[in-house]
Amino acid sequence: MRVLVTGGSRGIGLGIAEGFLRAGAAVAISGRSAAALAGAARGLGDHGDRVHTIVADVASPESCAQMAAEAQERMGGLDVLCANAGIYPERGLDDLGAADVAEIMGTNVAGTIFSVQACRAALRSSGRGRVVVISSITGPVTGYPGLSHYGASKAAQLGFVRSAALELAGDDITINAILPGSILTEGLTGLGDDAIAKMRACIPQRRLGAPADIAAAAVFFASEGAGFITGQTLVIDGGQTLPEFPEGV
Repeated sequence: MRVLVTGGSRGIGLGIAEGFLRAGAAVAISGRSAAALAGAARGLGDHGDRVHTIVADVASPESCAQMAAEAQERMGGLDVLCANAGIYPERGLDDLGAADVAEIMGTNVAGTIFSVQACRAALRSSGRGRVVVISSITGPVTGYPGLSHYGASKAAQLGFVRSAALELAGDDITINAILPGSILTEGLTGLGDDAIAKMRACIPQRRLGAPADIAAAAVFFASEGAGFITGQTLVIDGGQTLPEFPEGV
């Protein structure tokens, strides 16, 4: 299996790359920083020639086209695209400007679309192409103050997934989305122990998720066993979105 993970230099993307490596896949991780990608590759350990890094900006269709070409060249083809790259700057509703909206939509929404467009031919040639989009519970299921533009972008990804599934089906390509809840990554650890404790208290399983939890779902969606699943979404949040009232947790 040959896998491209966008935004793969840290956090959930890096965890997804680790999961596919454990499953025996060849993995290319892309991102905007060559230094961050090099550090991530070192952190992934010694996997011979199964780890590749590609500098790319998913907000640019030209960069996505180059990314797809490099992934195919280095791995001899492409079977799976994990469209994970995304940004989540906090901004209050009254403070949102045109540039803020354009930036988040350009990366989170357009970046997903451009990545799928660029990889479609290679995924078609695979004969068992898979696309896994990393969305979020924020937007499609829940809301969070300061992340209205982020929530809008994540909900938009799901609209794309459902309609793209119809167009990609004729190419034997499936596309599905994962909606993570609170996942313990670098972005959350910087908030401090008190903030993390409050998050944990809202989750029935009484723990934050790990990138490996998201990776496991991505590997499943990429598997032969998931070949008849497309246009679907899977929430992975430890039950965070289930209680009707806070005391229900």
